[in-house]
Amino acid sequence: MPNALCHFELMTNDLARSKAFYEKVFNWKFDEESMPGYALINTGAEPSGGMFAKPENSPGVCANIYFQVNDIDAALKNAVECGGKVLVPRTPIPNVGEFAMFADPDGIAVGIMKAGN
Repeated sequence: MPNALCHFELMTNDLARSKAFYEKVFNWKFDEESMPGYALINTGAEPSGGMFAKPENSPGVCANIYFQVNDIDAALKNAVECGGKVLVPRTPIPNVGEFAMFADPDGIAVGIMKAGN
């Protein structure tokens, strides 16, 4: 399986302001009912995304990207063996699949996702 870009998300200071901005700039549509506290982004084409408000304990706003993998644990193991660090262990997403995040040797956060069966 290629490791295609499969999802992105934006962590923002002001969710309402950011939604209004991206709706006007890109004509994105948002679904806030499917996952309360997380606005799913419909860009009009794949990949889709999500947006959420920055938690108080988070150091700053950011953009996250996620690549598709067949095996979350194997990808995390490979990342660590190559000098990376696990940031978020394998975590289920109900009705979606699972995800994890690691930092590369430069500290860049990278997300990985596996679709549910």
